[in-house]
Amino acid sequence: MSEKLELIPVQDIKAKKGMTVDELIRAMGRAGGFTAQKLADATDIAEAMVSKKDCLRILSFPACIMATGTRGVIVDLVKNHMVDLIITTCGTLDHDLSRTFAAYYKGDFMMDDAMLRDEYEISRLGNVLVPDECYGIVLEDELLPMFDEIFAETDSLPTHKIIDEVGARLDNEDSLLYQCHKNNVPIVVPGITDGSFGCQLWMYYQTHRKLRIDLFGDEQMLSEMTNEAEYTGAIIIGGGISKHHVIWWNQFRGGLDYCIYLTTAEEYDGSLSGARIREAVSWGKVKEDAKKMTVEGDATITLPIIYAGLCERLL
Repeated sequence: MSEKLELIPVQDIKAKKGMTVDELIRAMGRAGGFTAQKLADATDIAEAMVSKKDCLRILSFPACIMATGTRGVIVDLVKNHMVDLIITTCGTLDHDLSRTFAAYYKGDFMMDDAMLRDEYEISRLGNVLVPDECYGIVLEDELLPMFDEIFAETDSLPTHKIIDEVGARLDNEDSLLYQCHKNNVPIVVPGITDGSFGCQLWMYYQTHRKLRIDLFGDEQMLSEMTNEAEYTGAIIIGGGISKHHVIWWNQFRGGLDYCIYLTTAEEYDGSLSGARIREAVSWGKVKEDAKKMTVEGDATITLPIIYAGLCERLL
């Protein structure tokens, strides 16, 4: 027998002076307006996930958004205890550290890239400009002395402990590594050598040949955290290795209870990055009855809106 169809009327959005972000989100939810409806539903799921007692809240994202002001949203999610675990890519460490010690600048997608390289020694990340002096040079100057201290009494650490030790040596409220150390939120980077931070580890290895990165130590922690949690939920931005690491470890506990994808990728090519939540259900990585939503769109737009809604509802 088919379920009885519930007909809910579409309601017009009525913008008004002094309207809060949460009021706009709720209006989007009543509007039936394509991605607006999804964004409103995702905010409701995020609220339920953050509020759920004994729920392990996981945040996964690629490095690129850390080069933008959306870094501040991620930092505030940690500061306001809405995140228990982060899984990301190596560039997240690069951008967080570089911006802790120097500045990035606004640019444009259509700038002359040869001119940026030849005349200014600037790298372009979308419409963000990253001067060489703010990136690799800063990381080399700052990280290598830290590694001397961190590896003074051991030759092997998992990525989350190396990152935590670096965060412990910072003193900047705007830094993700600092806030994660301060709030006891582990950061796991499965592809640690795929970025400047990992390159600095490799350079350190040239004169410290006993150095080892204990990747199994990261996996053991992820296994224990997901299996011991009564409930698990995730906001997964983008795709790649960080996305898969979240859903992979949740597969062994029967799947995520809450799941939000924020993505611009398409699924027609069969890639993990473009795969929708319904595909993860087929693998047992997300529960069939999980509260779940895929929101198509740029996360530098969707994540700040969701977070602003959470702030108004929960803080």
